[in-house]
Amino acid sequence: MKPAMETAAEENPEQSQERKVNSRAEMEIGRYHWMYPGSKNHQYHPVPTQGDRAGPLSSPGCFECCIKCLGGVPYASLVATILCFSGVALFCGCGHVALAGTVAILEQHFSTNASDHALLSEVIQLMQYVIYGIASFFFLYGIILLAEGFYTTSAVKELHGEFKTTACGRCISGMFIFLTYVLGVAWLGVFGFSAVPVFMFYNIWSTCEVIKAPQTNGTAGVEQICVDVRQYGIIPWNAFPGKICGSALENICNTNEFYMSYHLFIVACAGAGATVIALIHFLMILSSNWAYLKDASKMQAYQEIKAKEEQELQEIQSRSKEQLNSYT
Repeated sequence: MKPAMETAAEENPEQSQERKVNSRAEMEIGRYHWMYPGSKNHQYHPVPTQGDRAGPLSSPGCFECCIKCLGGVPYASLVATILCFSGVALFCGCGHVALAGTVAILEQHFSTNASDHALLSEVIQLMQYVIYGIASFFFLYGIILLAEGFYTTSAVKELHGEFKTTACGRCISGMFIFLTYVLGVAWLGVFGFSAVPVFMFYNIWSTCEVIKAPQTNGTAGVEQICVDVRQYGIIPWNAFPGKICGSALENICNTNEFYMSYHLFIVACAGAGATVIALIHFLMILSSNWAYLKDASKMQAYQEIKAKEEQELQEIQSRSKEQLNSYT
């Protein structure tokens, strides 16, 4: 009887200690789920040890590696980057050519004196240089945002592995959110500004359509239909002639420069709108990624605390076993 009682006495403390460990772990998991309700559906998998890793004979093939690589691609950031590049390219390329055509139309038809439109020529030349800078900046900025998308996607995918998010990475993500917001507001202004030349050219084109209409009564009625570009403020009021009427205005509308400039300004305006949509898309992606990184850092801190407490409990359990063995 005594050996049996001693055996039971040795087994019961071990079982009680194991029940304490399990109950303590369940309490910690329940406390974390109570603090962060959105994490109830997450499944936490421990990092595999060296002995649990697959051997060379069971290594994944090319297809599995390709699937794994494709799973780490930030498709939302990729779509936003392509849209941003396309919008900026359309705005910069078409806007540059359209501005050059506008200067040629003004010099040939609306302002024959070079001194009258000298300031406008300088402003348009400056805008063309600004377009070069915008194209270069957004090319680099789009690549940086795409790389940031890869970084945050890897942070979420490798959350349960050896990857560790840092406070510096979260601060960089927050800085990109602020910068993208400022650029989005600025591009809203660019989009509105790019609609102004479209409005001007549309007024000239609609006036030419009125001249071409068969309802126009005689030559006298045609010559009374005019367009005065001085009212738009792009050339001074003393510019000569400044106003074109009748058949001369119809000839301007039939030129290739007017046709190309008008349609290029429309495409440039559409490109600016596409860039605004891309920046809004980037802003949503960056905000979501920043929230994921913040949640990831909390889960990492919880896992570290949980692992530390489990290690302490194991040490206490091993010491209690040693004490029981010493008593027996």
